[in-house]
Amino acid sequence: MTLETKKSVFVELGKFLSQFSEDTSSRKATVLHNDLFFDDFIKLIKLSQSHNGWYTPEQVYFSINSWAKALTEVNLEKWLSAYEIDSTKQKKIALILAGNIPLVGFHDFLSVLITGNSVLVKTSSNDQHLLPFIAKYITSIEPEFLDKITFVEGKLEHFDAVIATGSNNTARYFEYYFKDKPSIIRKSRNSVAVLNGTENKEHLIALGEDIFRYFGLGCRNVSKLFVPKGYTFEAFFEAIFAYQEVIHYEKYANNYDYNKAVFLMSNFKLLDNGFLTLKEDKSHASPISSVFYEFYDNIEDLQTRLSSENEQLQCIVSNKLIENSIAFGQTQYPNLWDYADNVDTISFLLTT
Repeated sequence: MTLETKKSVFVELGKFLSQFSEDTSSRKATVLHNDLFFDDFIKLIKLSQSHNGWYTPEQVYFSINSWAKALTEVNLEKWLSAYEIDSTKQKKIALILAGNIPLVGFHDFLSVLITGNSVLVKTSSNDQHLLPFIAKYITSIEPEFLDKITFVEGKLEHFDAVIATGSNNTARYFEYYFKDKPSIIRKSRNSVAVLNGTENKEHLIALGEDIFRYFGLGCRNVSKLFVPKGYTFEAFFEAIFAYQEVIHYEKYANNYDYNKAVFLMSNFKLLDNGFLTLKEDKSHASPISSVFYEFYDNIEDLQTRLSSENEQLQCIVSNKLIENSIAFGQTQYPNLWDYADNVDTISFLLTT
């Protein structure tokens, strides 16, 4: 397959995914193989929450819509134009995927195939159905992909390099187990937001999207707020009231009750609005249904500190207070060229 052929396949996938939304899903006559896949995909989306309680239809549709918007001819061309892709040097790349949010491993899957390599996929037990379905769709468009995609349940064998994602604990295991293979080992990361008190209601409502999308389970979710000394949270709580429905999801509510009880039993001082707790804490990694906060003295010192903690952070959100920060409400809209952990996956695949 030429690079142009591979790109065209993923553009067709984007068109297929663009048909589905939480409000209404409608067939488009120009989309390939709808007769084989359209109805089954809707059924799979509806069943996703039974496979993983966090995969509500709202969250799955959001992920699908995000990929539909990303997989366009313009985006693929912009992303790949920076590289010299030589498909003659084919390798087999093992992927060990996380399952915290729907299709979280799709970018690695796409990167391997678009560079002409074969992929050996070990899915998370929390997300075993969406990616295999998408793989069937793209192989129906281009059967040459059939020999390039393998899903495995047991031990990974006979591969040239690996991309593995997990917690800090599993990362240590990965680093030891794959010490003799070229690898990208992704550890736990968190995202933070920096406020200075001048944010308006729209900024803070958008920040709520960064906090609550996927119930806060993603590394791009904001789990920590940095605020100036003397900051009060009234405006923040008023703005995020728009997300109050989150407490009606059983798994989230259970986490809220449990984590709040643990904090109170430990005599921690909490701010609480009935569906989110705020706790003053120096850590970046807060539990589900809670966001940590910390006061800062001045932006310059905070910039220096965050730069030194770069390997712990995925995203920094602010209203242009911090260099290279992301605007409020945009953490869950990465471009194809926004790499996890800032590690260029395409360059890794081309030079391995």
